[in-house]
Amino acid sequence: MKQKSIWIIVVVLVIAAVGIYYAIKPTKPLRPIKVGIIDCYSGPAAVYGNDALNGFKLALVDINKKGVLGGKIEWTKRDTKFKVDLALNMAKELVMREKVDVIVGTINSGAAMAVSEAIAKKEKVPFITWISKSERITGEKGHRYVFSCGENTAMAGKAGGVALSKKPYVKYWIAGDDYEYGHAIANAAWRNLKAMKPDVQKIGESWWKPGEPDLVPYITAILAAKPDAVIFCTGGRSMTNIMKAVKATGMAEKVPIWIHTATDHAVLKPLGAEAPEGVMGTMDYHFYYPDTAANKEFVKKFEAAYGQAPGFPAFHGYITAYFIAGAYKKAGSLDKEKFIDALEGMKIESPVGQIEMRACDHQVVLPMYLGITKKEVGKNIVISTNIVTLSGAEVMPTCDEIKKARGN
Repeated sequence: MKQKSIWIIVVVLVIAAVGIYYAIKPTKPLRPIKVGIIDCYSGPAAVYGNDALNGFKLALVDINKKGVLGGKIEWTKRDTKFKVDLALNMAKELVMREKVDVIVGTINSGAAMAVSEAIAKKEKVPFITWISKSERITGEKGHRYVFSCGENTAMAGKAGGVALSKKPYVKYWIAGDDYEYGHAIANAAWRNLKAMKPDVQKIGESWWKPGEPDLVPYITAILAAKPDAVIFCTGGRSMTNIMKAVKATGMAEKVPIWIHTATDHAVLKPLGAEAPEGVMGTMDYHFYYPDTAANKEFVKKFEAAYGQAPGFPAFHGYITAYFIAGAYKKAGSLDKEKFIDALEGMKIESPVGQIEMRACDHQVVLPMYLGITKKEVGKNIVISTNIVTLSGAEVMPTCDEIKKARGN
């Protein structure tokens, strides 16, 4: 009996020792989280792609110091050259050959929707858009595997509609880029304006190829029609061109203009003092607004790293990194389905305050800032002034509207 008791004690001690060993033994880190980035890194739209990438990289500096699930977040990028077919090929390569865990991009809404449907949905790989703005991405065409970390045309259009509905204008002309984003922002702005002010009239439309170099003839024709106001629906490749044309023709002095992103730093900085004043614009981020400690800290770090202030793409890239890191930490696994479950409804702190990845449509809830371009006193730059803040709740479509758009 005594010998048996000794053996029992020995066994218990051995089991306890093994338990303690594995409890204190350093666990092997999981492999790095691989993010594949598809975006435009050549041509006029490259300023947006590079700005978003820089914001993403800045966030990773702090994220990777602590690590995620014992490892780090790594990334690789591909240049889509603003082409849908290239975006599809790049996304497919990143998924099939590089075995990325998450796809991120792109500025081109048409490319984003193609990748969402043909790659993300088909291959069941999470895809997070960070600049593409078509509301159809997370609205009508939304599904389990696609998310958006940027404001979309539904939000921008509603913000523009709210602003214009308070003005006395009745006769409108709509013009812009003849592609997905251009028509999406036009539809959203007009839909919301018409709902709030039923007596408005659309007296004409003009559409041009994205990146069209000379827009002066279009402006001349629009001015000849004598609208009360003009809604321009231009994206990354045409923003500089339309702003130059507005300045050259003195259009903003002759007729009120609203252009989503007209007040963005990435648009205004390259133009310097040559940017037109008096143009109404909406944006979800300004490096000088909101004037909060969190935003000042973000701007300070970004300027130290890249020698310039961040634009809205940098803000989107920055929060994308934190959403990815937060979702993997919450999931506790590299499993894609668990990552998606964790990302749905997630809230993070950001330079503009707490923001949420809404569960019903996978669309980030962001405030919108409405302002008017004006040269900053004593400086050779144009900024957004008279800023009015619209909360995310004010500009977001409801979950019921999303369900209806998806046919549910």
